[in-house]
Amino acid sequence: MLMNSFKSDGMMNDERKEWLARPPQELLSKRLGLIAWILTAAVLVLVGLMRRPELRIPLPEGWSFAFLPPVHAALNSLVAIALLVAVVAVKRGKISLHRRAIFAAMGLSVAFLLCYVAYHFTTEETLYAGTGAMRGVYFFLLISHIVLAGVSLPFILFTFISGWTNRFAAHRRLAVWVFPMWLYVAVTGPICYLLLKPYY
Repeated sequence: MLMNSFKSDGMMNDERKEWLARPPQELLSKRLGLIAWILTAAVLVLVGLMRRPELRIPLPEGWSFAFLPPVHAALNSLVAIALLVAVVAVKRGKISLHRRAIFAAMGLSVAFLLCYVAYHFTTEETLYAGTGAMRGVYFFLLISHIVLAGVSLPFILFTFISGWTNRFAAHRRLAVWVFPMWLYVAVTGPICYLLLKPYY
């Protein structure tokens, strides 16, 4: 049993060493960084425009995207789970699992963004109608969720790019504070949905 444990630790260390030995791809990182800024600007403009009533896109008769809010919450929940798997995996030296979990988190986040934009461009926004202390709690969570989602977006992309291009020192420096922001956004999304659910 002890031998198996030593072998497992050795394999994990070997996997970490194998990845850390890869040379950084600085030029590719710079090019992808430029794309990250362009994507960030495009997403923020799109999110800013989608809440304007005059830009709302009418759906065909009988169509409705009213089913999407719980989908948003489910996608965010899965992102949070993927992020937790990713951080546990990297701490244990399981770099391949870490990468798969991050790819899952990125893919789920893209799916969330597409669903979120589709919903808000076609459906009238539901307003929170609660009162008292819960109203304050809701708006604190919502505002912090929105602000951190916007602020963290480019840095999530830069963290991903630094890992993808083998710039591991930069990847670690970014991930230390990007991870808790991304996790907070992923967790508060479903909480805001649950608080708003009675008013849909």
